[in-house]
Amino acid sequence: MYEDYWQLDRRPFGPENDGCFYYPSETHQGALLKLRYAVENRTAAALLAGPAGAGKTLLVGQLRRHLPESCDRLVHLVFPQMPSCELLAYLADELGTTPGPATTASLDQSVRRIRDFLIGNAQKGRHAVVVVDEAHLLEDCGTLETIRLLTNFEHEGQPCMTLLLIGQPAILPVVSRMPALDERLGVKALLRPFSLEETVSYVNHRLTAAGATRTIYDEDVLEVLHRRTRGIARQINRLCDLTLLVGYAEQADRITAHHVESVAEELVTVLPE
Repeated sequence: MYEDYWQLDRRPFGPENDGCFYYPSETHQGALLKLRYAVENRTAAALLAGPAGAGKTLLVGQLRRHLPESCDRLVHLVFPQMPSCELLAYLADELGTTPGPATTASLDQSVRRIRDFLIGNAQKGRHAVVVVDEAHLLEDCGTLETIRLLTNFEHEGQPCMTLLLIGQPAILPVVSRMPALDERLGVKALLRPFSLEETVSYVNHRLTAAGATRTIYDEDVLEVLHRRTRGIARQINRLCDLTLLVGYAEQADRITAHHVESVAEELVTVLPE
């Protein structure tokens, strides 16, 4: 709606998981390097933790773009809160295994399908990656141990898959209470919110990626934006998107601190001070 007014090619702060909008902050690049290391060295499991909205999903998308050719199968479980039997059947289907004759797969059937696929895949020199989102919620469902047991499948002494657990910081004490899982984690990466300098660079990066050729936010305005969002990427995106809309509606020359403050007040339950 506002793209033409601000002379943009596309929305700079939309929800799309587009690689051109990925901002290589120190914390994100460090986490990406660790996750790539875990996958490329075929470790059994790795962990990525960070606050809600810090960019974990975008980072997983970036990881997918950097996977080696040998990692030709990546399954991303974005809603893993289901009973173990259903979760394993879903995972077996997503891996592309051949279903059995039964209309409803039993737990042991799903495990055999997953095992046969993973071992056969490893025999071809390939490696599977299973990404589990919202992993901090799995302890309550009783399925975290089920997922962990999949890392026991090996071929010639190496894991057949890398399990990537993605969750909020609450996943850290959960893992510490499960030594059998904790010792499998070859890598732990923690995302932190952006600093003020990173927030400024992040906003300008996304504007440039969207085709901006002029200044829309002055640096002092971005300082206000950082304070209101605490450096959380999703909150920055939402606040910037709405301020661009309000600025367009008012036919403003630039986005001002007043725009940021007034929109943030309307979103106070989402963007607390």
